[in-house]
Amino acid sequence: MKRRTFLASTVAALTLPVLAQATTNYTPGLVKKRLAAGETVFLVFGTEWCTTCAAQDRAINALMQSNPDYDAKVTFIHVDYDQYGQSDLAKELKIPRRSTLVVLKGTEELGRIVAGTSKQQIKDLMDIALSATVA
Repeated sequence: MKRRTFLASTVAALTLPVLAQATTNYTPGLVKKRLAAGETVFLVFGTEWCTTCAAQDRAINALMQSNPDYDAKVTFIHVDYDQYGQSDLAKELKIPRRSTLVVLKGTEELGRIVAGTSKQQIKDLMDIALSATVA
């Protein structure tokens, strides 16, 4: 019985960070619409099964909790790579793989991380996005 409790607790603990992340799920046309509205967009290309993506999500969630301005001022959009990895958006941005993070403002790409999980590196990219919201 203790084993079941442990497994249930572990699953709950691992899924909680994903649920806490305040992101919008991608649909075709959403990014262009948000950029046209003047928003700074932080794209998270990932999958549910990718361990690198999960590490990125944990870092993003921790950073969002430590600074509410990220969530309040930056538009975070999760792009399911399994579904949209070959989409026009992925092709236009030349997304090489899942676990790619990209910041966009207007017609410019402000930064990207491919398969990086360093909390500091992700914070630096999120700070670029946050700075772009006031520019």
